[in-house]
Amino acid sequence: MKSPRVFQLTALALVVVSAVQVGWWLFDQRAYTVEKVSAANAAYTAQTAAAQALLNSGTPASRVQQLLPHIVVNGTQATLAPAVEQVLRTEEHRRNNQYAWEGGFFLLALGACIAVIARALRAEARVLEEQDSFLALVSHQFKTPLASLQLSLETMALRAPSPEAARTLIDRMLADLARMEAMVTQILESVRLDRGRVDLRAEPLELRSAVTRVVTQLEERARNEHITIANTIESGLYVLSDPLALDVVVRNVLENAVAAVAGAGGGDIALSARAAVGEVELLVKDTGVGFAPAAGARLFEKFSRLGAPVLKGGASGYYGTGLGLYIVRRLMELAHGRVVAHSDGAGKGASFVLAWPAAPEPKS
Repeated sequence: MKSPRVFQLTALALVVVSAVQVGWWLFDQRAYTVEKVSAANAAYTAQTAAAQALLNSGTPASRVQQLLPHIVVNGTQATLAPAVEQVLRTEEHRRNNQYAWEGGFFLLALGACIAVIARALRAEARVLEEQDSFLALVSHQFKTPLASLQLSLETMALRAPSPEAARTLIDRMLADLARMEAMVTQILESVRLDRGRVDLRAEPLELRSAVTRVVTQLEERARNEHITIANTIESGLYVLSDPLALDVVVRNVLENAVAAVAGAGGGDIALSARAAVGEVELLVKDTGVGFAPAAGARLFEKFSRLGAPVLKGGASGYYGTGLGLYIVRRLMELAHGRVVAHSDGAGKGASFVLAWPAAPEPKS
C-alpha cells in the first residue's frame, strides 16, 4: 500500500477514535455535573432537616439561621433558600450547555476532518481507477497499430513488394501512425483541459461550414465502413465559439458516431441543427450500437468506454479511446455550451445534442 494512503487511513482511524473519545467525554462530563448537583441537593436537604430538628428542639430561629445561612425559617418551618435552589439549577444548566457546545464543536470539527479524509480517499481511489483504465487503454489501443506496423515492415523486409503492394503497405502504416498520433493528441489535450491550460477565444462561426468541413474529411472512412452521412444543416446559423474548439468538438462527436455505426455493421448518421432561445443546437443521430439509457451522463467521463452486446459481424459494443467525449464535454463547458447524449438501449442507435451560444450573423 502506498505511503499517502497509509497516512490517510491512519489519520482517519485517529480522527474516528478522537470523535468517540470526545463523545465519551461529553457523556461523562454531563453525568459528573448531574452527580455534583445531586450531591449538593442532598447536602442542602440534610441542612434543611437539621434546621427543622433544631427548631423543633426549641432553638431560636435567629440562631438556626446564624448556624445555617442557606436555610430560611418561616415560623416553625425550615426550607432551603429559593436563591440557592435557583443557583443550583442555573449552574447545572450552564455546565450542560457548556459541555454541549464544546463537545458539539469538537465533534463537528472531527466530522469535517473525517469527511475531508474520506473524500480524499475516494478521490485517490478514483485516480487509481483512472490510471488502471488509462494503462489498459494505452496498452490495448497502441498494440493494434503497432502490430500492424510491425507486420507491414516485416513484409517489406522479407521481399521487395510491387509498387501497388508497397503503396498499400505504406498507406496502412501511415493510417496506423495517424491513429497513434490521434490517441496521443487526445491524451495530451485531456491533460491540458484538466489543468486549465487552454486559451479559447469566442467569435461568430457558421455551423454548417464547420460541420461540412469535418464531414468531408470523414466521408472516405464512412464509405469504407458502409456508413451514409446526411448533412441537412441550413446555412445562416452562427454560434459563438473558438474555431479550433468547434472543429475538435464536431470531429470527436462524428468520429464517435462513425465508430458506433461501424460496430453495428454500417448504417446512417444524420446531422441537423436549429436555432433555440439564445442557442444553436446541433443534433447528431446515428443507427449505431447505442448504450443503456441511464449511461448517457457517464459517457462523457474520462476513460469511460461503454459496452454493448456483440452485434452484426461479431463487432463488440466497446469502441473509442475513452477521451474523445470527455474532451467534448470540457470544451463545451468552456464555451458556455452544453452537450447531452441519449439512446434507447444497445443496438438502437444514439443521439447527441450540442448547444452553443447563438451569435449574430457577421456584417459583410
